[in-house]
Amino acid sequence: MSSKSIELRIKNNTAWITLNRPEVFNSFNREMALSLQARLDACETNDEVRVIVIKGSGKAFCAGQDLKEVTTPELNPGFKKILEEHYNPIISRIRSIEKPIIAAVNGVAAGAGANIALMCDVVVASERASFIQAFSKIGLIPDNGGTFILPRIIGFQKASALMLLGDKISAKEAEKLGMVYKVFSSEEFEAEVQVLAECLAQMPTKALGMTKRLLNESMSNDLRSQLELEAKYQIEAAQSDDYKEGVAAFVEKRKPNFKGK
Repeated sequence: MSSKSIELRIKNNTAWITLNRPEVFNSFNREMALSLQARLDACETNDEVRVIVIKGSGKAFCAGQDLKEVTTPELNPGFKKILEEHYNPIISRIRSIEKPIIAAVNGVAAGAGANIALMCDVVVASERASFIQAFSKIGLIPDNGGTFILPRIIGFQKASALMLLGDKISAKEAEKLGMVYKVFSSEEFEAEVQVLAECLAQMPTKALGMTKRLLNESMSNDLRSQLELEAKYQIEAAQSDDYKEGVAAFVEKRKPNFKGK
C-alpha cells in the first residue's frame, strides 16, 4: 500500500515508521490507520527488521482520531468500523509482533495516540512530550486498550483519575508514574532513540520475542501457568543459535554477535 501518511525506512536492522500527517498533529484517518497496519505487517515478515520505532513527524506524536473525518458525513466510517478495522488491529499487531517496538514520543500523545504509545514495548519521550487521555473531553470513553493497559502500569486510582478528568501530564510526570522508560532533552532525543534502537537491533531477537510473548500471557495467567510457560520458552530459547553465541561470547570474554535466530 502506497501512502504518504505513514513513512517506512529500514536501516541497520531498524524499521523507522513515521506517522506523517503533521498538519493535523498526526491524527488518524482511515487511510493512515490501514497504512500503519500494512507497514507493521511488512516489518513483521521482513527478516532484516529486528526492531521497530514508531514516531511522529512535526511537533506531535499523535493527536488520536482525526475529528474532521468523523464529523464529515461522506468521510465518516462510523465508530464500529474505526475500532474494529482501524485501531483494534493496530493494537493487536503491536502486541503480537515478536520484535521489540519502541514508541518515540516526540510531542503530544493524545487519546488513541497516547494508548498506541503505551502499548509499545519501550516508551521514550522528549521533554516536550505530553500525554492526555482526552476522550472524556468530547464525551467518549478510552479505547485502543487504554482501560486495559494504563491501570496495570500506574494503578487503578491514578488511571481512573486521568481518564475521567482528561488531565494533560508532562513527559517527566509520565516517567515518574512508570508510563515512560526514559525522558530525553529535545536536543538529544533523536540521537538517544537511535542508540536505543541500535542496541535492541543487536540483541537476540528471538529471545526478545519470546519475552514479549510471556509478558502478554502474564496479563491473565496465574503464577503456576506462567512458570510452566517460562519453562517451555526457556527450553526453546536454549536451542537457538543466539543462545549458543551468547554462551560462547561469555566464555571467550568478547561481545556477542547475535543474528536473531
